Amino acid sequence: MAKNKVKFNLSNVHFAPLKEAENGTITWDTPIPIPGAVSISLDPEGEPESFYADGVEYFVINSNQGYSGDLEIALIPEAFSTGILNETTDSNNVLVENSNSQVGHFALLFEFDGDLKKIRHVLYNCSASRPSISSKTNEATKEVQTEKLTIKARPLANGLVKAKSGDTTKAAAYNGWYKAVYQPDAVGGYDTEETDTTEGKK
Repeated sequence: MAKNKVKFNLSNVHFAPLKEAENGTITWDTPIPIPGAVSISLDPEGEPESFYADGVEYFVINSNQGYSGDLEIALIPEAFSTGILNETTDSNNVLVENSNSQVGHFALLFEFDGDLKKIRHVLYNCSASRPSISSKTNEATKEVQTEKLTIKARPLANGLVKAKSGDTTKAAAYNGWYKAVYQPDAVGGYDTEETDTTEGKK
């Protein structure tokens, strides 16, 4: 089977608000598009720690604390401002930020183009800091001013951090990526009886 050799481009960024029930059960709302994706850069958090005994490196403890970095987009959509940053709208539909509001958590979904097939990703437990307020005056030409969200993706209580599609991901999982947040079989994933997809070449 042919496989991707390279990746490029960023597109199809979505967020899905995370909800935690009183019994600790995690669910997500239907993913919502974030148009105007420019770039994403997330670095791993947590370093392997060595335990020494008998004069040697006796055991290595893996410390996976998720990822942190920036998502750059053209303009933060109001759905994200109200649904995750918890800004509210008053009777005049003006967006209001209140220091007493707590930001929400969400799954972040996106994809990279490949030479054969798009590679789809999901980070399960993300939070975002409030964006900076910045712009500048027009000069001889107009320059688009983008916005950045600083993202922290942390493990869920069951250890899940992220998932991504592979060379042989089955069609049901691949094609349903943005319909609902994918969950591995162990926690109730899609019905993946179908064979690998060719639709992903779009």
